[in-house]
Amino acid sequence: MKGFLKVRDTCPICDQELHHHRADDGPAYLTILVVGYIMAPLILYVFMKYRPEPLLLATSFTVGCVALSLFLLPRFKGMIVGIQWANRMYGFDDSKRPFTQTME
Repeated sequence: MKGFLKVRDTCPICDQELHHHRADDGPAYLTILVVGYIMAPLILYVFMKYRPEPLLLATSFTVGCVALSLFLLPRFKGMIVGIQWANRMYGFDDSKRPFTQTME
């Protein structure tokens, strides 16, 4: 990664071209899915167990959802680009892959 969500054009170690990846909206969908599955039962549990003030509950879980989303989003993007590289999808050509072993 070059920035928070920007993938480098080439790998600084092996010069593998990465500019043609197609992560698109996949990382965002995965982030929403995981954050929702973690936070929805947790908010229900906290509400039923402790009965906090509504504003406190909404504020704390909003901060938690945003923090978890910001943490997971770049990791899911890297994971999707890595899966595309491993499966030789979208221009990750086998002849340009480093560490490729040919079976002869």
